[in-house]
Amino acid sequence: MTEKLPVLLADGLLEAGCIKFGEFTLKSGLISPIYIDLRQIISYPRLLQQVGAAYLPILANLQFKRLAGLPYAAIPIATAVSLAGDYPMIYPRKEIKTYGTKADIEGEYHAGETVVVIDDLATTGGSKFEAIEKLSAAGLLVKDVVVLVDRQSGAKESLQQAGYVLHAVLTISQMLDHWEKTGKVAPELIEATRIFLTQK
Repeated sequence: MTEKLPVLLADGLLEAGCIKFGEFTLKSGLISPIYIDLRQIISYPRLLQQVGAAYLPILANLQFKRLAGLPYAAIPIATAVSLAGDYPMIYPRKEIKTYGTKADIEGEYHAGETVVVIDDLATTGGSKFEAIEKLSAAGLLVKDVVVLVDRQSGAKESLQQAGYVLHAVLTISQMLDHWEKTGKVAPELIEATRIFLTQK
């Protein structure tokens, strides 16, 4: 991985408020010193464009026919990746349509094709399995999942056990190391986040 682009992207995410430091209650009920909300990216077109381009070096090494963006946070990101790399895209719906085509998956695809799952963040991997199940039920093959940020909270390991490979543009550790070197985040906040990551 070329170190320069992803870590510069980390600064863009910090400046856009996609990554915040403080005290936050996570979905799991845990109190975290860091909060990552990548939905903010859509308000920063230049950053969204850079994010889309950052997936390309990883995708260049994978074999697939189309991208499968996960709703909802990753749809704009997957669209940016699709435009940057000229890759066709689909997405599994969260709710099945009860009218019209009653589609479970939006976009054109053919059973037997390999798709690469595009998501914004990896935490435990739970939402990835739900999506993979829908894609597999439609006859699509999934081998790889690519995310912008790996929170390093077990997703890589749980996906690996199920036979999938997780790739990340950035990990929390890389970003913390970068911000520590550049002084962009206070040392005590970096330390608190590192402690939090090792406790889980």
